[in-house]
Amino acid sequence: MRTHLLRPFSALADFFYPPACSVCGISTGVHRGLCAKCWSGIRFIERPYCEVLGIPFSHDLGAGILSAEAIANPPAFDRLRSAATHDHAVRDLVHGLKYRDRTDLAPMMAAWMLRASDGTVESCDALIPVPLHRSRMLTRKFNQAAELARHMARLSGRPLLAATLIRVKRTSQQVGLGAKAREDNVRGAFAIAKGSENDIFGKRIVLIDDVYTTGATVAAASRTLRKAGATDITVLTFARALSEPI
Repeated sequence: MRTHLLRPFSALADFFYPPACSVCGISTGVHRGLCAKCWSGIRFIERPYCEVLGIPFSHDLGAGILSAEAIANPPAFDRLRSAATHDHAVRDLVHGLKYRDRTDLAPMMAAWMLRASDGTVESCDALIPVPLHRSRMLTRKFNQAAELARHMARLSGRPLLAATLIRVKRTSQQVGLGAKAREDNVRGAFAIAKGSENDIFGKRIVLIDDVYTTGATVAAASRTLRKAGATDITVLTFARALSEPI
């Protein structure tokens, strides 16, 4: 009944705001969708991949295989999962959300992330977004990681702890910095909010961010969560930058 009553309003909205591709803006049949050209440019990250770092392999090497990077430099978190590689349409979606205030993109992006989470969201105790420093929140008005986490919590029914992990150090933007500079930039940047220690101790946490590049930011955040007693940490991002094409 409710759907039937809303149908005229939906048709009216489509007349004034016709469905368009979320990336290029070309007319499409549905809202929050992509046209065929933009969709074909997305490279989703599927198995086979490294069970720790989520780096895709060109061919299947068997169950539980780790990448050389994961063996040589074990990360501060337990595993990383990402929905797609950070290029073409995916980069446009990230920039749209992050720099052009396209918060309408977050529900679609969160749904893709949930699919890529490999069951870790469904089995976790809480979702935690990588936080922004309060000074950056004043200029940006919203945290893109928190937007993704909020919609993922709605889709999965898992608890969202948006204020448990805080950013106590005002860092420079990571864009343009090398791997070592990124690591130095975020060292000591995170802390657990006072009185929120029990939110983390003994819990399985999924840490949410928009893009994984060198991993410096999520590594620093993961170390803070681990020190607070988190027993399992999954990093889940929408996009993943790869040094080599797949």
